[in-house]
Amino acid sequence: MANRMNAVTHETHMAQISMDVDKMSPVDKRAVAEAFGRAAKHYDNAAAFQREVGHRLLDRLSAGSHAGSKALDLGCGTGYFSQHLSQRGYQVCAADLSLQMLDQARLRCGDEVTYLEADAECLPVSDNQFDTAFSSLALQWCDDLSVPLKELKRVVKPGGLILFTTLVEGSLYELVQAWKQVDQYQHVNQFLSQNAIKLALAQAGCVIDTLEFTPIRVNYPAAVGLMKDLKGIGATHLQQGRKAGLAGRKTIKALESAYDEFRDEKGQLPATYQVCFGVIIND
Repeated sequence: MANRMNAVTHETHMAQISMDVDKMSPVDKRAVAEAFGRAAKHYDNAAAFQREVGHRLLDRLSAGSHAGSKALDLGCGTGYFSQHLSQRGYQVCAADLSLQMLDQARLRCGDEVTYLEADAECLPVSDNQFDTAFSSLALQWCDDLSVPLKELKRVVKPGGLILFTTLVEGSLYELVQAWKQVDQYQHVNQFLSQNAIKLALAQAGCVIDTLEFTPIRVNYPAAVGLMKDLKGIGATHLQQGRKAGLAGRKTIKALESAYDEFRDEKGQLPATYQVCFGVIIND
């Protein structure tokens, strides 16, 4: 009887995770590409958080030269980590949904790297092409996390490594709470829960070497600084609807006032991201 009850509880838990995933609206990939394309030329000026996360992920690769090994940088953006992988000796393929981002990556990396316009959910690459895949803060723009994970498993050779980061439920909690005091519209994307990410990994058949969930805090003197950074990196596309038009001066003032309750003893406003770091050993 106890076993049956446990099974029912497990099935209910899995169904709840599935319902939570289903609540998230389909991602408009064209809109995502356009948002990041508009941000491409000034992305690096606002990407301090993205670089911190990427470096933490890069640290999970063994040090030393990887001469002759092939690496896919999926969601490469302006090619910052493509360049770092290349400097380690990898033959790098920099892939992104945005052509404008790829243009910036070319300016950074030149002929040392190859470039590919690609959707993570349907990679235009044949099987077993890479020894390593690296993808930092890109997979949250996919409808179903298990799909790009399966694609990465397909294009990475058996025994190779897949390293990824993605944002988790609870990211930018302070900003979400502040906006709730201003209006009823959504201003921050929803992200998968830890359990939903684990489910996606299981559905993709991933052999997990490392899976960590870590909060990372970025400090700002004012809320408008965070808003400018989010715009600067192109993270402006929302999966759910929002009020049309730009926020006026009165709205921004109200947001600043609401956000101020989170100000710390040093006078800084926190923006806390919940980040998943994953390392998969391909089977």
